Amino acid sequence: MAQNITTKSTQAKPTKVMALYKRVTRWPMGKKLFSMMVARMAPYFRTINPLITELKPNYCECYIKKRNKVHNHIKTVHVIAICNGLEMAMGVMAEASIPKHLRWIPKGMSLDYTAKAGSDIRCVAQVEPEQWQVGDLLVPVTAYDNNDVVVVQGHIKLWISEK
Repeated sequence: MAQNITTKSTQAKPTKVMALYKRVTRWPMGKKLFSMMVARMAPYFRTINPLITELKPNYCECYIKKRNKVHNHIKTVHVIAICNGLEMAMGVMAEASIPKHLRWIPKGMSLDYTAKAGSDIRCVAQVEPEQWQVGDLLVPVTAYDNNDVVVVQGHIKLWISEK
């Protein structure tokens, strides 16, 4: 007889952000609509015209299109635009993942610029479920170009506390 094993993450009710993402992305252009909704809540994100391409508990990808608005003086994607994308990926991932009895606030960011960002950029934030504990949480963040070359990597430090 097969044993029915369920994990805490499959039993937990999805967060409001995760439920909204699942509902909205069923529609045509749903990912774009969801991304616009997030950017409306935190208007600075609109400066990069982000697109959340994948969201699941403890994982988020945010896409930034290379265009003049995000260029630096050498026509590559400005690192601050990439930082904005990484922060958006981290924030959406955190809101979609954090247990209901906890809250988070960013505390710092430490990044290395590892290559020129000469194409569209994919920003990724990911943690393990067991990392959601009171105290500091270092969220690994990575930005990739179209060839999956890492152009920026590091972490965003969060302070996790009880509500």
